[in-house]
Amino acid sequence: MLVATAAHAQTSTHDSALPDDIVVTGEKSNRTLQETATSVAVITPARIEQENVQTIQDLYDRTANVSETYAAAGFTIRGITNTGIGGGGQSDTATVYVDGAPVPSAVLYGGPTDLWDIGQVEILRGPQSTIQGLNALAGAVVLTTRDASTTNYSADARVLWSDQRDRTASVALGGPIVADQLGFRLSAERRADRGLIRNVTVGGYDDALRALNLRGKLKWIPAELPGLEVLASYNRTRRDGGYLYDYARTDTPRYYDRRVSTANVRGRGDVAADIAVLDAGYDIAPRLRMSSVTSFNHVRSHAVADGDGQPVDAQRIGSLHRFRTWTEELRLNYDGARLSGVVGAWAYRRSGGHDTNSRINIPTPVATIVTQLRGSGVPVATATQLASAYAAVLPVLPVAYDGTQPELVRNVALFADARYRLTDRLSLVGGLRYDHEENLYGSQGLARFTGTLPGPSAFGAPGTPAYLAVAAINRGVLALVSGASSAGASNARRFDALLPKAGISMDWTSDLTTAVTVQRAYRSGGSSDNPGRALLVPYDPEYSWNYEASLRSRWLGGRLTLNANAFYVDWTAQQTTVFFGSTMYDYNTVNAGKSHLYGFEVEAQGRLATGFDAYASLGHLRTKFDDFTLPAGTTTTVDLGGSEFPYAARWTAAGGVNGRIGAVVGNLNANYRAAVFTETGTVQGRSRLSGRTVVNARLGYETSHWTLFAFARNLLDAKYQQYRGIVPGRAILGEPQTFGLGAELHM
Repeated sequence: MLVATAAHAQTSTHDSALPDDIVVTGEKSNRTLQETATSVAVITPARIEQENVQTIQDLYDRTANVSETYAAAGFTIRGITNTGIGGGGQSDTATVYVDGAPVPSAVLYGGPTDLWDIGQVEILRGPQSTIQGLNALAGAVVLTTRDASTTNYSADARVLWSDQRDRTASVALGGPIVADQLGFRLSAERRADRGLIRNVTVGGYDDALRALNLRGKLKWIPAELPGLEVLASYNRTRRDGGYLYDYARTDTPRYYDRRVSTANVRGRGDVAADIAVLDAGYDIAPRLRMSSVTSFNHVRSHAVADGDGQPVDAQRIGSLHRFRTWTEELRLNYDGARLSGVVGAWAYRRSGGHDTNSRINIPTPVATIVTQLRGSGVPVATATQLASAYAAVLPVLPVAYDGTQPELVRNVALFADARYRLTDRLSLVGGLRYDHEENLYGSQGLARFTGTLPGPSAFGAPGTPAYLAVAAINRGVLALVSGASSAGASNARRFDALLPKAGISMDWTSDLTTAVTVQRAYRSGGSSDNPGRALLVPYDPEYSWNYEASLRSRWLGGRLTLNANAFYVDWTAQQTTVFFGSTMYDYNTVNAGKSHLYGFEVEAQGRLATGFDAYASLGHLRTKFDDFTLPAGTTTTVDLGGSEFPYAARWTAAGGVNGRIGAVVGNLNANYRAAVFTETGTVQGRSRLSGRTVVNARLGYETSHWTLFAFARNLLDAKYQQYRGIVPGRAILGEPQTFGLGAELHM
């Protein structure tokens, strides 16, 4: 039952990989998958090729207890979304790394996460706060690009074509520049996708895509300095496509097969990302290695969307994210007969921010108007009648808002993670991280009323109480809108955390190991912008204690591998968004939540017969908000207490079979996700999405140097939704049935 990696059953154009051979790099120690107690799904190049996987989002839905959220805009690990489950907080709960460089979440929907020429992908489930530190409360996703070779030349190419007008061309080549000392690797991928959602208002397709991903890598092993290895890599990504996620109308006939949009603004999501990494390691003794990983990335994401999806020019949402991130990590690894582990130091600096340029409609705040009139001595019945009549004439307040939210985050840490063998079978596991963060968040905005206020004379003659009341309401509306403007403010915060880890591991036999660990995880606090009041409101960190048991086993002489992890998490001081009543934009982050979650993952792979292997995974998860304590003054009416986390499916499963008969190779795989809620709180039942099963296949003719193949995505044409909009008639739809052809060349 379950999955971690897949391997070719016999000789293929790529090396076969078994769990004993796979080295997990995300924990920064050289341990194989079978020696790693952390729940980690490792996806090898063989599986990426066999399943014709193109993006990291494809892997989320094929991994136990991992899932996409709003299409490519986010993901969950064990039910925890990568940006937090309560809608609050500036920090992430999970981070994607490319060759050691953290990628800001704002660009993940179009960032450098395509899987062409990738060496390995690791999805680490559960907290990585001891090793990864910043933004790792839920886990981490680690992508490693293919290394340069100093010994052999190679070239690879691939073209893909689908009946949905999606075209991809990929190339890569590399080899020695100086034999056995200096090698290079270059790769490029160009994708052109017509899109699926036809815009019947302005023409074209909302989700059309053009993307280019370039990578370069150098590897230096100088003969004059034995034990030194230096890797330098550069990744350049440019994406011009649809919004982070694209809505299709669901109030039209056959909307799964004929996807349309009526928005007068075609959504756009443009990403520019440049990432550079320098990774140097030196063996200073036979069992002792020192390494340094330096990364710099500059990313920019510009997104535009129609706020209402209607053909009228009513609302427009525009946002610009830009970040520069620098990291430096020094590590000392020791791999002795009894003691093994890593100690290190980490430094991080991120600067940039978020700019907003939007036109929005705010529902006229009837309750606020009633309160205003009653404060002027108007009886409650009269105030309610006047406010309702006013809202009938002006149901929404059209507002133009321009804002900027600069930020600066600095983080330093010292960490250690080790394993000590008390006996040949019993080991102690321990770790500790001291984490110090300083962050500075700012906010500046200008809000302008852009509509026409109701004339007081329409409610009564000049000088009458109704006339005067409406004139007062108009003044209050203008004051309410202008109150959302701010000349500029900033808050500086500092946080320190100790994050311990302890456990015990037992090798019952050479093929059976169990372990139990407990560790503390952390997400820093910060300052939250309340756009309705133009205030920066501080909030505190949140913490979790995580208890985990693991099983690693081999059976049938090593032909079957069965691994499992079970976990329980107690989570306190959760950062959530609450409202304070003046308008729908009067909200900010507070520490109001307490919750728990538990579950398990089981993963297996085995060789069925000569030329055939299978792999499978099963995940179970239960999540619950135990308490939701609101601060004084809030008007939030939705109680999160008792509700489940969004996109926290109780069951996930995936599996596949690879086969070869002569030169004919094939793969059939499927993944299942049970029903999920896309919202939290006591009303989350209205956001329930049904479970779905997606089947994919690939069939090809393979020689030693080239392969021709056909593929199918969503082979059985499952019709499902990924998100249903609050406004009726719109939804993010799942991928349709797609057929295609491909060709690969390996030299």
